[in-house]
Amino acid sequence: MDILKTKDLKKYYGKDETVVKALDGVGLSVSDGEFAAIVGTSGSGKSTLLHMLGGLDRPTGGTVEVDGKDIFSLKDDELTIFRRRKIGFIFQSYNLVPVLNVYENIVLPIELDGNRVDKGHMDSILETLGLSGKTDRLPNQLSGGQQQRVAIARALAAKPAIILADEPTGNLDSKTSLDVMGLLKVTSERFAQTIVMITHNEEIAQTADRIIRIEDGRIVGERHVQGK
Repeated sequence: MDILKTKDLKKYYGKDETVVKALDGVGLSVSDGEFAAIVGTSGSGKSTLLHMLGGLDRPTGGTVEVDGKDIFSLKDDELTIFRRRKIGFIFQSYNLVPVLNVYENIVLPIELDGNRVDKGHMDSILETLGLSGKTDRLPNQLSGGQQQRVAIARALAAKPAIILADEPTGNLDSKTSLDVMGLLKVTSERFAQTIVMITHNEEIAQTADRIIRIEDGRIVGERHVQGK
C-alpha cells in the first residue's frame, strides 16, 4: 500500500522568461513502512519537494496524497491539524524548544493536539534511542547527536503516517552522522515507520531501502539499495 503519492507535482517561481521550475512534474510513490532517500545536489529541488510532501508550502500544480488524503484539498487550518497528526518532521537544526526538557520536547506535538501520551510506546522509543536516562535534561545539556535523537523521538511519538527528514545529519560530524542514521534505520524497522529523507550525502543515502535521484526539479532515476 502506498502511504505517500504525488502526481505531476509542480512548483514554479516567477513567470514567462524568468520562470524558475523548482519542481517540474514530479510523480512519486512511497510504500507503507518504506525508508526512501531523495538525493540531489544543491538547487536540484529536493528541499522544495520535501516542503510540498509535508504541506509546508503549496504547489503551483499537481497533488500530494498522504495516507489517502489529498493534503492540498484542505484549508490552511485543516492542513495544520492534519500535518500535526499524520506527518513527523526531523530537521537539520533539531528545532527543539530550549526551555523544555527532553521529555517535554518529545511529547509537545501530542499535547498540542490534546491527546494522551502512550507510555508504552514512549518508553520503547526512549530505550531504542538511548534517551531513557536523559529525559530531564535541557537541550543545551546535550550533544548535537543527542539533540537529533530527541528530534527523532519527537517525530515518532505521535505515531505519524510518515516521517520527513530534512538533511538530518547536516550539523553532525561523520561518526555521529552514521550513529544517528543507524538509529533512524532501526526505528524505521522496529516501529514499521515510513520515512522519506532528503540528503546530498551518498553514503548517508545508502542507509535507506530505496534511493530516488532528483535533478532540475525532475525525478531522473531510482534504485533499491542492494540487499534491501
